[in-house]
Amino acid sequence: MSSLLVFPGQGAQQPGMLHRLPRETLIEASDVLGEDALRLDSAEALKSTRAVQLCLLIAGVAASRQLSMAPDYVAGLSIGAYPAAVVAGALSFRDALHLVSLRGELMQQAYPQGYGMTAIIGLELAVVEELLAQVHSLDTPVYLANINAGNQVVIAGSDGAMNAVAELAKSRGAGLAKRLAVSVPSHCPLLESPAKSLAEAFNAVQLNTPTLGYLSGSRARPIINTEALRDDLAFNMCRVVDWRGTVQSAYERGVRLQIELPPGAVLTGLARRVFEQGTVIAFDGARIDTLQALLREEGSRQP
Repeated sequence: MSSLLVFPGQGAQQPGMLHRLPRETLIEASDVLGEDALRLDSAEALKSTRAVQLCLLIAGVAASRQLSMAPDYVAGLSIGAYPAAVVAGALSFRDALHLVSLRGELMQQAYPQGYGMTAIIGLELAVVEELLAQVHSLDTPVYLANINAGNQVVIAGSDGAMNAVAELAKSRGAGLAKRLAVSVPSHCPLLESPAKSLAEAFNAVQLNTPTLGYLSGSRARPIINTEALRDDLAFNMCRVVDWRGTVQSAYERGVRLQIELPPGAVLTGLARRVFEQGTVIAFDGARIDTLQALLREEGSRQP
């Protein structure tokens, strides 16, 4: 049996989220960024895409260091791919901080207002795709962004287009159509240009072969080749997230323990739909020694 650490994406952020973490990683991040990392997680600061993404990177790395035990696999939803790559030994924390800072700025500059993401719960994927086709146009762009579960997807696009899809979804029986705390239209073609700019920055960064299994959140399979990893990290902002497929892929590879790194427990709830056997648990609210014991126990079951 195997273990998996998962790292959440935008929307999971919480004011004060960094203040609960060990100071060593926060000091390191502050030195690299040239600013006090603890100022990134205020309610005001978290209105910035750059601050949100940096907070999620720092929180994921800091919490994984607290565990001080390596899992068999890592996977991250969107920005969560960056702390996953750091934990996998494929990307240095220093380089990740610089790249994520740039990533957030590029995304924010591309769409400073009027765009975002909306979760639709209670409809099958085929129905949502039908509604997107009815609304999408050059003037009302809207796309599929995340496949989170069988009846939970996320769309991205302009405010007007998302509102139109949301109303249609409710008329077709959707249980919920909720605007997310994400101010940019991630995981769709609208972000192809900033993704290309980020890819250029990646050319100056050294990537290493992962020392443990790195599961791509968009491809839903492991990536080993460093060039493929470079492409995955740079362009995941404009590619559909297949989180349902990623968790299913992990389960099929023998993963029976999933630990969700801070903040929150959204990915824990999604995993319970896939994990017919095993354990899914969030770092937040759990004792460190309990999580370490679970990792040891799962490791001892290795064939």
